[in-house]
Amino acid sequence: MKKIVTLGEILLRLSTNHGERLFQSDQLSMHYGGAEANVAIALANFGYEAYFVSKVPNNPLGLAAERHLRSFGVHTDYLLKGGERLGTYYLEVGAGARGAQVTYDRKHSSFSQLTVDEVSFTEIFQGADLFHVSGITPALSNSLKEVTLLALMKAKELGVTTSFDFNYRSKLWSQKEAAAAITPLLPYVDICSCGELDALYLLNIQKADTTLNKEQQLTYYYKKIVEMYPNIKYLYSTFRNVLSASYNTLQGNLFLNGTLYQSKYYPIDDIVDRVGGGDAFAAGILYGIIEEMLPQQVISFATAASVLKHTVYGDCNTFSKDEIMAFAENEPGKIVR
Repeated sequence: MKKIVTLGEILLRLSTNHGERLFQSDQLSMHYGGAEANVAIALANFGYEAYFVSKVPNNPLGLAAERHLRSFGVHTDYLLKGGERLGTYYLEVGAGARGAQVTYDRKHSSFSQLTVDEVSFTEIFQGADLFHVSGITPALSNSLKEVTLLALMKAKELGVTTSFDFNYRSKLWSQKEAAAAITPLLPYVDICSCGELDALYLLNIQKADTTLNKEQQLTYYYKKIVEMYPNIKYLYSTFRNVLSASYNTLQGNLFLNGTLYQSKYYPIDDIVDRVGGGDAFAAGILYGIIEEMLPQQVISFATAASVLKHTVYGDCNTFSKDEIMAFAENEPGKIVR
């Protein structure tokens, strides 16, 4: 059975009821989530031995976060205890034309204080097949910039396939700060989630010819990224059109060997919970790559996984691989060459 390792922060999420602003709410719903934790849960659900590397406080919230992971089959052998607080974020649920709003309360969290001296990646990566981390992790502290770089370097040294999701969050750091921290990581990345805005503003790639259609423009950016970082074999992203808080459209993109593969175009007209949709997509991509699916199958599976995630509450995807495949198999999508 494949061993997957992810590194990141698990958070307590507190959400408003539909139709309420955060400042007027007197009741909030609790969930646990976080980008890399969500990916670990999805991959555990697909049948892999998923391990989550993190740090939580030794208090009831830290215990609840650990139980959340274990309840979905994620191994917590590398979940350290220490520090004084679990990172938290508040989600003001959107409605109609009003989009959702996130308010972070995660400074000085236990995970943000994690240092390179506390983790042995040589031990963690023994027998590992894939390592996944996102740009959220190095955004949280200077020490986590060091931890993220060390993890990717050690993974490559030990022959572990590496995955990185840009996952830029403007509320955590500036574009300049993100670019300075992320570019040193990319020489150690095999699989990368990166969109057009990441290419423009974090990698400073010259803007594509606006007479090209959006597929051609994305292909241009991905070719430029591969020129800069030939070690990156897979690039992926989504085209999302937000018509309202409850109605989006979604299409997945996967770039491999100079070809852009696309999923079918999905209208999602009754969104229950959008949070975690990108993580479900990332996990679907990783599953397809690990299973050596054909590129078109990979992007179809990943996009279907993301679409299904929009239909359930909470951060993580609860659908099995069989359910996702059944949902995806009827539409072949298309290839853009």
